[in-house]
Amino acid sequence: MDLRFTAEETAFRNEVRAFFRTALPPEIRRKMVEGRRLGKDDIVRWQRILNEKGWAVPHWPVEWGGTGWTPTQQYIFQEEMQQAPAPQPLAFGTSMVGPVIIAFGNDAQKNRYLPRIRNIEDWWCQGFSEPGSGSDLASLKTSAKRMGDHYIVNGQKTWTTLAQHADMIFCLVRSDPAAKKQEGISFLLIDMKSPGITVRPIVTMDGSAEVNEVFFDEVKVPVANLVGEENKGWDYAKYLLGHERTGIARVGVSKERLRRLKELAALEPAGGGARMIDDGHFREKIAAVEIELKALEMTQLRVVAAERRGRSKKPDPASSILKIKGSEIQQTISELLMDVVGPYAMPYQPDLDGSNQPPIGPDYAGPLAPTYFNWRKISIYGGSNEIQRNIISKAILGL
Repeated sequence: MDLRFTAEETAFRNEVRAFFRTALPPEIRRKMVEGRRLGKDDIVRWQRILNEKGWAVPHWPVEWGGTGWTPTQQYIFQEEMQQAPAPQPLAFGTSMVGPVIIAFGNDAQKNRYLPRIRNIEDWWCQGFSEPGSGSDLASLKTSAKRMGDHYIVNGQKTWTTLAQHADMIFCLVRSDPAAKKQEGISFLLIDMKSPGITVRPIVTMDGSAEVNEVFFDEVKVPVANLVGEENKGWDYAKYLLGHERTGIARVGVSKERLRRLKELAALEPAGGGARMIDDGHFREKIAAVEIELKALEMTQLRVVAAERRGRSKKPDPASSILKIKGSEIQQTISELLMDVVGPYAMPYQPDLDGSNQPPIGPDYAGPLAPTYFNWRKISIYGGSNEIQRNIISKAILGL
């Protein structure tokens, strides 16, 4: 198998790299490099720049705004975006519900939602997980009872990322309580401004309110917002999750964070002493994660090569391998970044009376601890790593 890029693909990489260098607003790039949290306006601004270029949804069919790029070009684009580093287009729209609507939605849904997703006119969030229904997602209990031309939705979703900004939510709901748990689920598109919806923030250990609980109390949803067939939602969810897990590998993100790690390790410590890069044991840790990252990249390129040959149009079960190793590598790099700055990684130093004081270390140190804590979730969302190992044992090893 030849995993080298052709001259044309190398030229494409240079074109993409030049675009990111000139089109990405410097203040957004600076936030990305420093690991600081982006605002909603930052994400909207950048995605609209991409959409104006025609690059917001390169993986979509051309008729709906895609680029017609090969799988290799799409891989190069994602890697260069992550290494720029630039924000990803809002994944809940472009990489999750958008592909589901394209594959299973009707013409009215495609014409209404897809242009708005491309230009982020609608901010989407994902309504899958529930209290007690995370890894065992098919046990969800949020109900949708059909009453004429509407469904009445009752229940609760949790860990709903960025729901505080959302205009729309795509939800798995139980539409047939008498059916087997995977067979009685439907896929609904719900307006977040509907009466009966309440969003409550969940403050996480990094100090942010990135995730939320969403409550549905007698919420009316038009039957026209049902994607595909009633009670077939589990099939659509599996389709969505297969694509989500491939993206979680985030090879480009790990490359950029590894570059940042080496850069900070080479700095003179703020409090004096030896540089971390001069510690042989620490260099061994960097080398080990770099080797793991190269192996992950080769695995992802094999998946890309299989797509290029058209071997399968379905999500490759190897996406579970990418998900596991990708999340482990990202978490390892976040740990090494904490090692570099030591106690200065604390975002705040508590005073004796319990109040928080401004950070006492260098500016680059403050965001590292919140990132470390936030990235603990990577091995859980999109299907926990334990669930991915079960998928590998069945789909790849045949156990």
